[in-house]
Amino acid sequence: MPLYGQVIIGPPGSGKTTYCDEMSKYLQEMGRRVAIINIDPANDSLCYKAAIDISELITVEDVMDYVNLGPNGALIYCIEYLEKRLDWLLEKLRKLTDYYLFFDCPGQVEIYTHHNSMKNIMSAIKNELDLRLCCVQLIDCHYCSDPGKYISALLMCTSTMYQMELPHVNILSKIDIAVKHKSKLLFNLDFYTDVLSLDQLLDALQNDPHTSRYHRLNKAIVSLIEGQNIVSFVPLNVKDKRTLELVRKNIDRANGYIFNPEENQNAAMLNSVMQLDINDLTLDVLEDLPKSDSLDTMMQT
Repeated sequence: MPLYGQVIIGPPGSGKTTYCDEMSKYLQEMGRRVAIINIDPANDSLCYKAAIDISELITVEDVMDYVNLGPNGALIYCIEYLEKRLDWLLEKLRKLTDYYLFFDCPGQVEIYTHHNSMKNIMSAIKNELDLRLCCVQLIDCHYCSDPGKYISALLMCTSTMYQMELPHVNILSKIDIAVKHKSKLLFNLDFYTDVLSLDQLLDALQNDPHTSRYHRLNKAIVSLIEGQNIVSFVPLNVKDKRTLELVRKNIDRANGYIFNPEENQNAAMLNSVMQLDINDLTLDVLEDLPKSDSLDTMMQT
């Protein structure tokens, strides 16, 4: 039987470790056996119990001390070292049969945009273990409040999707912050999730004295993003089980996960409780956070 899993990536502070913790708990409630693998050599404050931790092999702090590199250089060194010592990781992964795997990855975006080690590591794991992976990229929703940052995030997502060569789901994390400060957004939520006409963002950039001078460059970048037309987002608030379920459905569809009998029963119950389609999402809908106690009760009955 094939294994299934998620590769969790995204910029620093986007919520990767929190996502691994909350989504793993959610899947466990559904009856799915979950194991989290920490491959961030700089993450020394985990909020979950890692089944495998790269710190047993190498850490950024050790590399900085003994190889005399800075933080970013040390992290690249660690990932390249893991690629060379991949047998260490494969040996441990082979013991996690029948588990759904989360790979909690570092936050340096260059590892996913143009450096090859992470792509090579995931490709080798996928082939050796018959592992069906989906790349889950978290983008902090605060980027939506700034047209320039949002376009930069779109460009990064486009580059990452081509570089990693995996099924891909992009997530706008911490969407509860966008709900709280929705007056600062220029457009409705669907503009940012569906990546609608970006010409409107060009107009906003043109009205900003700091970005107006780069109009031709901005126009070229927007044209590139719209020409590829591969980026869209799923909103997520890790405390809102409706959005967790929406993300879960998109990821399971992307990597082809097949439910076991126990999960089938729980998934049907969840779908009846949390009917939420991405096409119906608005900031006002997400503002109405259901009481988690009532959902937990229905999951247990």
